[in-house]
Parts: sequence; C-alpha cells; structure tokens
Amino acid sequence: MDDADRRLLDRLQNELPLVERPWAALADEVGMPEDDLLERISGLRGEGVVRQISAIFDTRRLGYRSSLVAARSKPGQQQFAADVFSAHPGVTHNYEREHAFDLWFTLAVPPDSQIGLEDTIELLGRMADVESIRPLPALRFFKIGVDLDMVGGRDPAAKKARRAPTLEAPSRPATDREIAAVRALQQDLPAIPEPLVPLAEEQGFTVDELLALGREMLEDGRMRRFAAVLNHRKAGFLQNGMGVWIVGEDRVEEAGRIMAAYRGVSHCYERPVYPDWPYRLFSMTHGRDKEECEAVLAALSEETGLDEYAVLYSVKEFKKTRLRYFDEEASAWEAAHLALV
Repeated sequence: MDDADRRLLDRLQNELPLVERPWAALADEVGMPEDDLLERISGLRGEGVVRQISAIFDTRRLGYRSSLVAARSKPGQQQFAADVFSAHPGVTHNYEREHAFDLWFTLAVPPDSQIGLEDTIELLGRMADVESIRPLPALRFFKIGVDLDMVGGRDPAAKKARRAPTLEAPSRPATDREIAAVRALQQDLPAIPEPLVPLAEEQGFTVDELLALGREMLEDGRMRRFAAVLNHRKAGFLQNGMGVWIVGEDRVEEAGRIMAAYRGVSHCYERPVYPDWPYRLFSMTHGRDKEECEAVLAALSEETGLDEYAVLYSVKEFKKTRLRYFDEEASAWEAAHLALV
C-alpha cells in the first residue's frame, strides 16, 4: 500500500456515497481519477485488505436477535468446538482469545427463527461439548463502527462523533420489497463505474428505486452506513484487544459514553455479568501492536477513573464474515438441527 491507498481506505471505511455512481463521487472527494480509484479498489481487494464494500445494517432493526458468546472449551477440543460454532450460518466472528473463556463468537438468528437465540446458544454449547458457555448480549450500545487510523499519527485520545446505536426493535416486519433491497445492498459492490445496476436488476429494481429504499434505511437507522469493511490484520493492525471493565451499574452510562467518543474504540457495550465473569463494560480496540491498543485503554482508564480491567487479545481467527440477511442457509441449519433442541 502507498499513501494514496491509505488515504482512500481511511475515507472508505467510514462512508461511500450512496448515489448512482458512488466510485465517481468518492473519486471527486479524494481528488483521484475514477479509473485510478477503481484500479486501487481492485488491488486492495486482491491483497485481502478490503473484505467487503456494501451496506452495513443494524441487525436488531431488521428484526434479528444477536449476542456475543463466550465459551470455555475442554482441553484438546478447542478446534472441534470452534468448527461447531463456525458451521452455524449466523456466526460471523469466531476467535480464540487469551482467557480461560477461550472461544468468543457472535451469533444472530433471523426474525422467523424456530429455535430462537437462547436455545441456539445452548444447543451449540452441547454440540461443541464445551465446559461452559455464556451468552453476553448487549444490554446497552454505546458505539459500533471500526475506524482504523490508516494514515497514522492519530492521538489515542482523538475523538469523533457517530450516531449512537440502539437496542430498538423494528416497529413492523420488513416488507418483501425492503427484504429484496437488503439482499441487493448487502452484496459486495463491484468495482465498475455503475456498480448498483447489476445489484438492482437481480432483485427487480431500477437503480433509482434501490437508492430510494437504501436512503430511507440509512435515514431511519436500519442501515448504519454504506462503507468498506477492512481486514484489520492485512491493513497492518495486527492486534485486536477486547478491553473488559469492572464498573458499577451506576457508572456504566457515563463511562460508556466517554469510551464511545474515542476513535480508537470501535465497539462499546454494556453486557451481563456472571459469578465467573465480572466485567460489565466492553471496549474493542485495534492496533498495529499491543502498545497501541494499550495506549487507548490507558487513556480510557485515566478519563473514566476505572482501573479494574483486562485486555483479551485475539490469538486465532476461526471465522470472520458478514451476516447474510434473509438468507436460506439459516433456515436450512435450523431444519437440520430442530430435533436436537
């Protein structure tokens, strides 16, 4: 990557214009010829730096239920357990982390799930034969959105405002046309001058119709943003540190909002505690090394006054993908496993 690539990625991870010719609009913004931009996008995809460029949706606002899950695998059975978890189509992230709870995954189930979130977690724990499994759903969101410092030199305490995420459920089920729009906009955007044309046609839309629905979902929060998801390791961010904090219920709101303001924090949530898990507040950081992650955490500790925390670094990535909304694979998995519930 050269400096132009880094500047492009710094912009692209936050927002791509949701217009008929998004690449041309972005090229104008960054001062780059469209052909050069398209060539760079193709190259960065080929190198694995860019995982996907598409709409990023709010899972709950589309009617899905989701949770982070921590599991403690039995000695010698970590890979087996990880494979069981990764085989579920609703598991998008699955990591080994440095802790007695060694496996951490995210799981989402669709609005029409026959098994449900809690029973699916319990079933996966039995199938994986783990020693223990802990659902850690978000009780409060403070921030969702990776913002890697691709250009370099950012102060660990640098702050940036983002729209606050919500636990709000949808006021009504998605219509067939909205579901079709989600299916179109979640596709990886092709690096061609008019990339929305094939996506719209596949779902029976004109580009104007698809854009109108996309902008509506962006406005009401069902779509968080239209942007790139980067492979943080390929982008040079080798460490992925999950900061977990002991904090009283009376201070969660204050501390969560402070942490969410930091650009070095990509995700911040309140989650449940258990007798063997006392950490109520989670803050995710990405760094080129552990020192960079810990500089952010030190700044958080200083500003919040919280000093009881741990950092769980990811050791191994078993699965990382985007959730496929309104996809038949989830229904097929449930049909194959319903008798086990």
